[in-house]
Amino acid sequence: MRGHRTYLAIMRLFTSTLLADLSASEVAGSLAVAEREGRIAEGESELSTVVERLRKLREWGNLTFGRRETVASSIAEFQHGSARFQVSKLGVRVQRDVDALLRVPEGAREVSRELLPAVERGLREIVELLPAALAERTGAGRARERLCEQVTTVFLQHAELAATVRDFYAYLGQVVTRHQLAPTEISGFRNLLVEYIQSVVEDVIRHTEPVADSLRVLAGHRRELLAVLDTEEDLGEEVERARGRTEADWQELTEWFLDAPGRPSQVSALREATARAIGSLLASVKHATSGGGPVPGHRGELLKLAAWFDRSSREEAHQLYAAAFGLHSARCLQPAADHDGDEHTISWRDGRRVQRPVNVRNRSDRSAQVGSSRVLHDPMTEQRLLDERRAEQRRRAAAVAELAAARQDPGAVRLSADALEILCELLTLAMAARDSPSESGTAVEPAHGLRLTLRPSSGDTRISSVTGELVLEGTALELRPAETTGEHDGNAETSDRISGAAR
Repeated sequence: MRGHRTYLAIMRLFTSTLLADLSASEVAGSLAVAEREGRIAEGESELSTVVERLRKLREWGNLTFGRRETVASSIAEFQHGSARFQVSKLGVRVQRDVDALLRVPEGAREVSRELLPAVERGLREIVELLPAALAERTGAGRARERLCEQVTTVFLQHAELAATVRDFYAYLGQVVTRHQLAPTEISGFRNLLVEYIQSVVEDVIRHTEPVADSLRVLAGHRRELLAVLDTEEDLGEEVERARGRTEADWQELTEWFLDAPGRPSQVSALREATARAIGSLLASVKHATSGGGPVPGHRGELLKLAAWFDRSSREEAHQLYAAAFGLHSARCLQPAADHDGDEHTISWRDGRRVQRPVNVRNRSDRSAQVGSSRVLHDPMTEQRLLDERRAEQRRRAAAVAELAAARQDPGAVRLSADALEILCELLTLAMAARDSPSESGTAVEPAHGLRLTLRPSSGDTRISSVTGELVLEGTALELRPAETTGEHDGNAETSDRISGAAR
């Protein structure tokens, strides 16, 4: 984009101090220094150009209008100084992220492993401070202040740890999938994977269990914890709260360390990513040492060619470019024509073309000299697969209908194997939707509109089937159509509850 360095210089000027309120004349004076130092293009500090840049930034949302009071010694100064600008909240964040991105080196980012024990100690201290904070009658007690301090510290530490892990594995995935690795690169990546990643994974696994224990304890007292962390001042709904003050923040922290049915944690993902990286490195080593097989890329040759261009003069670069890419004078290299004729008046660009297959191999051509076969249409197999799919859908619809009918006569429920399979599927989703057995969970079969709800109960629920008996201890099970949105009212005629003992 034209003038991008000027835009960066203007935004850095506004974000360098708190509550910066500048006019176009003041911005132009600061840009004049940058222009003399060569950090922006010549002429970018002119007042008309600066005014246009400021208006563009305001249209994009980076700047807003500032205060209107202006002290001017002339009418021209008043005209240019009457419009003052301030940086917006999103503009500050965008500029901060842009500067951070420009400072990022190309190499790997070190994982902040020392934050793992700090997160473990912080969560343990939160568990110890929570009873004392709940016992305080006033909202400004020492235990509450210490608890708020620890929550903020833990979430800041975890955010930094998660960011370093994501950056490191992003770089790792970028380099291990490269082809034609040099022997020195392979040695460096081997040390990186075998030594550094091994220590990272070991630290994460060692500290995950104590962190998980603390998170399980806090999950049972999450409402009380959020109530203690709530501020007494009415800041309004538009205020962005600090991390750790909402249910979503704690849920995100819990999912980072703890697995859930159908939802692996980031710790499990870290182990799987490490295994994939080691496998990719072994494949690269095998390819480099075997000396055979196809060469998917030419990175090494291109880097070598780039070094030659860097060391050559202008004339040598032209010769090198012509030699590397075959840009010589035109030559007639096509085979003789099938018929006698003189085509000297036709340009080689517009003449007849001869197709030649090209096989790129590092040693020899081992590929088969035949084309790939066509995919034949098999109507019998297609019809058989369609029939199997329709039969499977009919069985599932019958099983869901059987479950829906069971709510009408709970004392005579005896489910088939298909109905029990659908019920177990909905039970798994409903249990995964709750954080503890003391909460309710809901799951929906979307294709046929059946809703299953689990609620804590003093009794047990027994469900009989052709394959055995299923007992849900301390849990009540409820089935109803998915479109029903009313809450459970306790009436046996409308609750569709399956409870008590079946045959």
